[in-house]
Amino acid sequence: MTDGTRPDGSLADIPGRAGRDAVVIGGGLAGITAALALADAGVRVTLIEGRPRLGGLAFSFQRGDLTVDNGQHVYLRCCTAYRWFLDRIEGTALAPLQDRLDVPVVDVDKPEGRRLGRLRRDALPVPLHLGRSLATYPHLSLAERARVGRAALALKGLDLADPTLDTQDFGSWLTAHGQSARAVEALWDLVGVATLNAVAGDASLGLAAMVFKTGLLSDPGAADIGWAHVPLGELHDRLARKALDTAGVRTEVRTRVTSISSDENGRWSVQVPGETLRADAVVLAVAQREAYDLLPGGALDAPEQLLEIGTAPILNVHVVYDRKVLSTPFLTALGSPLQWVFDRTDASGLKDGQYLAVSQSAAQDEIDEPVATLRERYLPELERLLPGARGARVQDFFVTRERTATFAPTPGVGRLRPGARTKASGLYLAGAWTATGWPATMESAVRSGVSAAEAALSALGRPRPSHLFDVEEAA
Repeated sequence: MTDGTRPDGSLADIPGRAGRDAVVIGGGLAGITAALALADAGVRVTLIEGRPRLGGLAFSFQRGDLTVDNGQHVYLRCCTAYRWFLDRIEGTALAPLQDRLDVPVVDVDKPEGRRLGRLRRDALPVPLHLGRSLATYPHLSLAERARVGRAALALKGLDLADPTLDTQDFGSWLTAHGQSARAVEALWDLVGVATLNAVAGDASLGLAAMVFKTGLLSDPGAADIGWAHVPLGELHDRLARKALDTAGVRTEVRTRVTSISSDENGRWSVQVPGETLRADAVVLAVAQREAYDLLPGGALDAPEQLLEIGTAPILNVHVVYDRKVLSTPFLTALGSPLQWVFDRTDASGLKDGQYLAVSQSAAQDEIDEPVATLRERYLPELERLLPGARGARVQDFFVTRERTATFAPTPGVGRLRPGARTKASGLYLAGAWTATGWPATMESAVRSGVSAAEAALSALGRPRPSHLFDVEEAA
């Protein structure tokens, strides 16, 4: 199957079939999911993406002989929608999960030989599965560990359906439940910053409670970590495009949608340069600001609320050493600006030495720093963290910046996130920023695509694919 263009570069005509044509705008995980779900139900789908590749903000690029991910992405065993997505594109084996949660946590302020702690689970029911790990966690005092346990039980008792949780910040809740600044740094923010892209004081209690209740307090294996052992482009572009092609989806990249509108018969026109695409359903799976620009009048009661959904950056520091300096697949750091450090050597195709990717969430203070400044800051920190780096030669150092990596999970953001359905018949929204109940993760993106597809299928009178991930639509 070709990319659907004529020899002159314009889009080929798409014959209309009433009730069975859809256009999905946006080729990130949300758009890919929506397109696959619609096509699997027998709908004829065209997927439009402005970039030259699929995958949205989870992609790869070439740097010399290296294949580099724009940033380190992980998922958890509780991310059932993303796991469905991996299975649907036949990529599960390329992004395996840990057999059992095990996170090395190194405190660089402690003397060498006493720095390492671990967060890991046992094969016991919740909450006993984390009991031994918490009881022996060396980065907190005995009293702090006891207070963490009591706060976890209080967190488990929160009702995620309570809208007042979204109006409170997680940091204040932790303080009110006896959590010291050290406990926040060494445990709550260790997990929360990576999953929420915000420190506890800047995060909605509702979203934080969802993360900790689902990931750590629902099922013993819920927080087991998975990540791609190949470049993200292999999954989210090559395998995704193969799945789309096999499903009969027509994929157009390097194509920008300039407007969408409906006619008196309820059909939609999607305008791209030199062509108008006709459809019975449109899924708008783009960032919130782009969605605002494309939404027709009356589609949402208060479309300006989309512009009130803030964004948060993620900075990624990439270092290639001439030798191996990290002996584990990843680790996290305390007492240092470093957050999570991953070994990306094999995935990148590096033949000699070791390639580390440092993922820095909630990076508002550093996102625009010059590369030279970041090099001066992070290379000494890596030497503090990893003794083997002290005698190693740095062969390459570069950074990638996602200034709008996620929506900001601030208190009150929940009331701003729209559901999949709009007030315009046949027009649906998808994206990690929509009302999935999850923070801005790959899981949230896939869930949003499922919700949008199910809403469209219901309106089109098409049967739901039997294998489609079973997720309730966020209303």
